[in-house]
Amino acid sequence: MPERSSLWGGTFDITLEMEDQSIENGHRHYYDRSAYQSPLEDEVKQGWLLRPAMDMEMKRKKKKRCFNINPTVLIRTLVVVTVLAGFVALVAFLATHRHHHRPPPVQDNYTIALQRALMFFNAQRSGKLPANNNVSWRGDSCLDDGNGYLKGLEGGYYNGGDAVKYSFPASFAMTMLSWSVLEYSAKYETTGELNHVKDIIRWGTDYLLKTFNSSADTIDKIVLQVGKNSPENCWIRPESINYPRPVILCSTCPALAAEMAAALAAASIVFKDDHKYSKKLVHGADILFKFERGRRTFVWGGAWMYCATGNSSYIDLVTSPGLAKHAKAFWGGPDHGVLGWDNKHAGAQLLMSRLRMFLDFGYPYEEMLKNFHEQISEIICSYLPGSHNFKRTNGGLIELNHGKPKPLQYVTNAAFLATLYADYLEATLTPGWQCGAKFYPKDEFRDFAKTQIDYILGRNLRHMSYVVGFSDHFPQYVHHKGASIPGYIKHQSCQEGLRWKESKKPNPNTIVGAMVGGPDKHDGFQDNRSNYNFTEPTIAGNAGLVAALVALLDGSKTGIDKNTMFYAIPPFSMSRLPPPPVGKP
Repeated sequence: MPERSSLWGGTFDITLEMEDQSIENGHRHYYDRSAYQSPLEDEVKQGWLLRPAMDMEMKRKKKKRCFNINPTVLIRTLVVVTVLAGFVALVAFLATHRHHHRPPPVQDNYTIALQRALMFFNAQRSGKLPANNNVSWRGDSCLDDGNGYLKGLEGGYYNGGDAVKYSFPASFAMTMLSWSVLEYSAKYETTGELNHVKDIIRWGTDYLLKTFNSSADTIDKIVLQVGKNSPENCWIRPESINYPRPVILCSTCPALAAEMAAALAAASIVFKDDHKYSKKLVHGADILFKFERGRRTFVWGGAWMYCATGNSSYIDLVTSPGLAKHAKAFWGGPDHGVLGWDNKHAGAQLLMSRLRMFLDFGYPYEEMLKNFHEQISEIICSYLPGSHNFKRTNGGLIELNHGKPKPLQYVTNAAFLATLYADYLEATLTPGWQCGAKFYPKDEFRDFAKTQIDYILGRNLRHMSYVVGFSDHFPQYVHHKGASIPGYIKHQSCQEGLRWKESKKPNPNTIVGAMVGGPDKHDGFQDNRSNYNFTEPTIAGNAGLVAALVALLDGSKTGIDKNTMFYAIPPFSMSRLPPPPVGKP
């Protein structure tokens, strides 16, 4: 892997263990025939001179000889010679082709699931689709979205099964995908999915840049939503939508602005080698963050802004005790430790802990960074089976949303955080962590993540994979209008499509890689197209699944990429010293 350098030069003095490679080299030995001389060369030359006389003598003797050849012996000899010749030819063929026709490596379940989970985003694309979208039953749709608003709002992703584009969960999905790329780009590359996931991110950020005036220096509104859930009596493919799709704007939504800023900031690091595009993303993130108008209650957005720009004003802001208190960053409550598109505290705390674990800030940041570190450590500990913070179903699924519908989106995010936390411990040569009275080796956190992802992939009481297209037993009646209506139906009315919603037959189109809402607290599941709590997938949920899967891959020994996320942060020459105690010189 090429060395990753910082924007300021250097590599933060951190190296990555390169993957061991086993390469067999064939060796051929060549001899210079012109330089080879026989010790009997003179005798040979003399033999050439005497050859005519010798030939006449041989002919005379042959006339006196008579040979009797046994046919059986001759046939056996020919068979043996033929077999030997065939064997030699086979050995030569294998020796010549062994480096060119090796069978592909066997893929593990996490790699297969990762590749399929990424395909779900292709099925959720809105607008003019690229030629390589590779979802046969999808086509161009909603090309007139946002006509009259800036340069239009074509593109982006439908959030779930009802063809509505929401800026908040879309931004969270892009942030999570970018975070996973920044940590595990080597693993993505090993699976052949690095370019794919980057295309997915860019499709999302291109759209987000359309939702506000990204070329201006200040803005007063951003797009919250495009389209709305159609009436109950309407069931139609996105490609057939002909009803008005409203654009909902907001002018007082600081949390959304901060989430969008986080998405653009994180993506700007992913695309840092495309300087023009990266700069465009940073500019958009900056004006979104300013749009909060002093109501900066979002540590998550500020942390990503600092990583993307290296501007110390952001680290000053997010380590301010007043901001953390106002943002309820250390607040308990039932959702403490539950990472979702509408609750980023756990993600922000791990991101801030990363700064502490890999960069030596010192005063005045250390105290707050330590608080973030302690908070996320408690959260990760709360996921383990020995903790009583969260219940588990009989099948072993952690109930992060306390038995409410659609649990899997929170489970995948927790699995990602736990695996990433374990990798941070590994990278800092920390063997484990003290959770209360018990010390847990770092592998315990990864094992938690594996049990949860394995549950989702089919190791549960129903033996069902909740990721469509993975294994032989998965949901057949996914709540998704596009997947439930045959692709050959190009245009139809709302009422005409209702028969597909009410059909007793499985969906005609398999929406590969879609993670559905998931089971209830009793491990029960209703494979029912009309019950979206069980069967609807979302891009926010799938983003967490993708992040967890790539984190759990064992195909690369490089671990996390420590440097790239910090490429814009200047090196610290020395930490500032704390002020002397009051009353002393």
